Amino acid sequence: MSAPVPWNPPVQDFSLPTSGPMAALDLGSNSFHLLIAEFKGDRLRVIDRLKDMVRLAEGLEDSGRLRNDVADRALKSLERIGQRLRGLPRENVRIVGTNTLRRIRDGGTFLRAAEAALGYPVEVIAGREEARLIYLGVAHSAPSGGRRHLVVDIGGGSTELIIGTDHQPELLESLFMGCVSASQRFFPPGSPPTAQSMKKAQLAARQEMESIEAAYRARGWNDAIGASGTILAVQDAQAELLGAPGPITPEGLEALREAVLAGTPLNGVPKQRAAVFPGGLAILSGVFDALGLKRMETSKSALREGLLWDLAGRKGNADARESTVANLRERFHIDQAQAQRVQRLSLRLLTATAEAWDLTGPSAADLLRWAGALHELGMDIAHSQYHKHGAYLLTHMDLAGFSRTEQERLALLVRAHRRKFPGELFEPLRGASQALLLRLTLLLRCAVVLCRARSDMAVPASFTLDARDSQLTLSFPKRWLSAHPLTRLDLEDERRVWRGLGYTLAVAEQS
Repeated sequence: MSAPVPWNPPVQDFSLPTSGPMAALDLGSNSFHLLIAEFKGDRLRVIDRLKDMVRLAEGLEDSGRLRNDVADRALKSLERIGQRLRGLPRENVRIVGTNTLRRIRDGGTFLRAAEAALGYPVEVIAGREEARLIYLGVAHSAPSGGRRHLVVDIGGGSTELIIGTDHQPELLESLFMGCVSASQRFFPPGSPPTAQSMKKAQLAARQEMESIEAAYRARGWNDAIGASGTILAVQDAQAELLGAPGPITPEGLEALREAVLAGTPLNGVPKQRAAVFPGGLAILSGVFDALGLKRMETSKSALREGLLWDLAGRKGNADARESTVANLRERFHIDQAQAQRVQRLSLRLLTATAEAWDLTGPSAADLLRWAGALHELGMDIAHSQYHKHGAYLLTHMDLAGFSRTEQERLALLVRAHRRKFPGELFEPLRGASQALLLRLTLLLRCAVVLCRARSDMAVPASFTLDARDSQLTLSFPKRWLSAHPLTRLDLEDERRVWRGLGYTLAVAEQS
């Protein structure tokens, strides 16, 4: 695993509009956790919570297939949760899947069933995006004033570690270890924990920490904060065992390990978490050892709260996706003037076709705007085949704020914006998603062709558009096309591409 990469976005302003109740649902590897809340001033007021210990990771086989009994259990839980969500506006709900949903082979089948049960879309997010959102949730409930926090969250299938100052993350990492996976590996059902199995589990955690340990110690922190059910259960069990509440300490962790090995009942550990508690305890012990921690406070805020803050930011002026796009433009030396030309014309084309082509949703405008900004991303690698280089980067980079689906769609638009149309990449898409991306791609291709001269005068001011069904008509001033033979030739080439996809790009002269 590579060393953690610092992420330094522009400082975001989390001033919040009033927007009514909002919901965040975390489809975690261990539990499904719903939070419904509304913002009152600068704080969250919780309206409802629902937690279901589904233990999704237990059903993930080595082949990547999700066992039918666990899938059925999960879908029944989602049907119950869907009843709680009913009536909330779609734009006020965010549902994310984490480690296990990232790993499921043919996850699309389960996701479609999950979306049908919930009545809302599900986003699968990358590990570092999960870490960013966790930090966002914890940081808004932690002391600010320039303090640097180390945040640790142990989930069912992954562990996130983040260092940041106030609300801004600086180092983010998601490690391949979680309380469910560690318990399955080292403490399987029917095998009581032993000193040897506990030691092996701790060493495995240390091994995962090895690649980030030096960078995290070098960055440093003022306070360590633990989040998630595992760490909260550790704190409660430590308080029970030692007879006094307080932060988690190395001494408390050692006492807990001894109690687990001795089979001592721990009332502070909920029954539904008991089976995965040894694995979580071993991971937290390994984190303490690797980073030399002496104490850890806890926070009840985590991914769900982070999702709500991020959702509120999107409604206001703190959308992390916009910061990410701005950073990519700068990092990959994209020609800003050309990107803006393509963006403006793409959105003009979208306005003209929105009703006739069913492109009225905000996601269509967002995707097209981002693709216009980043379509030349790959030129920093090489001009030849730059659309392929850009698509590869967008597919495989950690893009803060973007779900995996958004990232894949953005990469596809960039990949298909020029040259031969990659129809094979659109074939796996289904129904409305395929139609949406195909139409957005055609609009982006058209804008790129018309802006090829890289001049603000490339398109005449009196240029007009008309759309119907599967046709777009471009009308130019009389004799303008004759005076611009290269643009005319480019449009002829593009017309052939459209025709092969069942669309018509018509070119006319104004009378």
